[in-house]
Amino acid sequence: MLQDSDVHVTFEDQQKINKFAKQNAKLNDYKEELKTKQNELKNLEDAFDELVLMDDDVKVPYFIGEIFVHQSLETTQNCLEDAKTKKKAEITNLESKYKNLKTLMTGLKTQLYARFGDHINLESEEE
Repeated sequence: MLQDSDVHVTFEDQQKINKFAKQNAKLNDYKEELKTKQNELKNLEDAFDELVLMDDDVKVPYFIGEIFVHQSLETTQNCLEDAKTKKKAEITNLESKYKNLKTLMTGLKTQLYARFGDHINLESEEE
């Protein structure tokens, strides 16, 4: 005889599932944004490394907003250092948000698996 595999889902359970789904979507957004910011930081570091090879008296075109401004090598290096510092702070902030959200999701996941066991799958494809 087959066992009844229907599990009663309360309103509170559904709220937890919805909250987990929203947080999972936000977590994926954080992952993508983090990847983008890390690539931007790498580009800034590569640009800075390329400037080291240039002559001191050359004017470097530096992109600000929608225009290029020609400025001295030293000024451009300072601008790149400032941009790298800001980008690193953004990455640190984003990593902190990611970690906090992951912790919150782990708690929800524990509660939901305790309630539903193998009747629910909260694992993403990447894991």
